Amino acid sequence: MEAAAAEEGIPIASPDLARLLEALAAIRPDGHVLAVGTAIGYGTLHLARGAQAGKVISIDSDAARLERARGYLERAGVAGRVELVHGRALDVLPRLEAMFDLVFLDAEKTEYRRQLDLVVPKLPLGGRVVVDNLLWHGRSADPQLRPEGDRDAAAIEAFNPYLMIHPQLATVLLPLGDGVGLAVKRRVTM
Repeated sequence: MEAAAAEEGIPIASPDLARLLEALAAIRPDGHVLAVGTAIGYGTLHLARGAQAGKVISIDSDAARLERARGYLERAGVAGRVELVHGRALDVLPRLEAMFDLVFLDAEKTEYRRQLDLVVPKLPLGGRVVVDNLLWHGRSADPQLRPEGDRDAAAIEAFNPYLMIHPQLATVLLPLGDGVGLAVKRRVTM
């Protein structure tokens, strides 16, 4: 999967982040896990490996990539515990009724804030959120590194303080891959 992603320029989680996802999912092996952004299923596979007796729902708007992910998940023997959902995250998230022990956000960067707002109520106390790409190749912290019109970098720059001071979450930014936010729900939804 790593070789195919590199060759084709498909964005996937870094190997370090994938190991973190697997470890976090293993905290509750029978838990419910949500991945927002599937690509070819690399992060989803690691989440399913960690939640060995649990269920993983993974959302992506690219039907062709979801089919590739399905093939990888079948070969890994975890497809029976993974539900792949085709659609835009902001359309799908409000329809999900389940509570999730772990949520991984790695889809449209300009939608991170709204995605977070939609998933926090779906977390129990102690539920965790992982957000990828918070450094965005350094461009979220240093506007001089940004190509003109880089909406993703500007959105992440605005999102990072929101995540860090969110009143329901205890959050840390980890220097893994392209910057990873790890948050734990500490207060109930207001």
